[in-house]
Amino acid sequence: MVGNFVLPPTGYGPGSQPDEGDGELEYMQMPQDMRTFSPRIPDVEGCEALAPALALMAEVAAAAAVAGQGGPNVQFDLAALDAANRALVAETMGEGEVAMRVHGIPAIAVQESVFAGVWMLSGAGVDAVEVGPVPQLALERAFEPRMLPKSHAAPRGPGVVNAPPLLVELEDKSATFDPAATDMHLHTVNLTLLPHTEEDLAWLDAAMGKGAVEILSRGYGNCRITATALPHVWRVQFYNSTDQLILDTFEVVSLPEVALAAREDLTDSGARLVEVLEAIR
Repeated sequence: MVGNFVLPPTGYGPGSQPDEGDGELEYMQMPQDMRTFSPRIPDVEGCEALAPALALMAEVAAAAAVAGQGGPNVQFDLAALDAANRALVAETMGEGEVAMRVHGIPAIAVQESVFAGVWMLSGAGVDAVEVGPVPQLALERAFEPRMLPKSHAAPRGPGVVNAPPLLVELEDKSATFDPAATDMHLHTVNLTLLPHTEEDLAWLDAAMGKGAVEILSRGYGNCRITATALPHVWRVQFYNSTDQLILDTFEVVSLPEVALAAREDLTDSGARLVEVLEAIR
């Protein structure tokens, strides 16, 4: 009895696989290491000449401890320091996970130090350290229009389908948001879970305009945060370690939490900075 003839599976057999000399195997890129804190202990000679920088950083540590208990932001001017003292501050502070760009006059570049909640501010006539959950200037200027919003008058092509109802929702939440209220809940529009077209996204950008603040939070992947010109509305986009967009949202909030230093972080930063200063001395 002759059994049923079965065709061999496709993709196997002679000629189905590349020769050894045809090239190397390519593997998918794996996630990179997450940024973690490592103490920076500058190699210092002649502490007497660097006393102004050490004294200033001791005040920064004290301000961080107070901010960790809910105290106000405190800013320290670095303009009076000479080059050696200014270099010591820069080396000790290093660069942390969050960077900001505050557009306007003057434009301000903000870089979080390795001590969460301790921010380095630089721009025309500005050279300072600010201690707090976020630099006050980022809150004050956030929604100043860098690109004017066109609202529902934005040109609407045939591909704009779901964006107009989203704009109505965001405008309503923006108008009723109270930054001083303690019971306000975060309102999120998750674009990743909603059907939309590229034209929808372009229309929303034109309708809401752009605010003055851009933020990049680096860690296990990146989070890019952009203020719109619609008060309290932010575009928040999360990317994985291979820079693929994995979450795209609008948040109605004073500032997205991912960019804020928590009180616990500020308290910890004050303690760690004290330890570094003790090691320097």
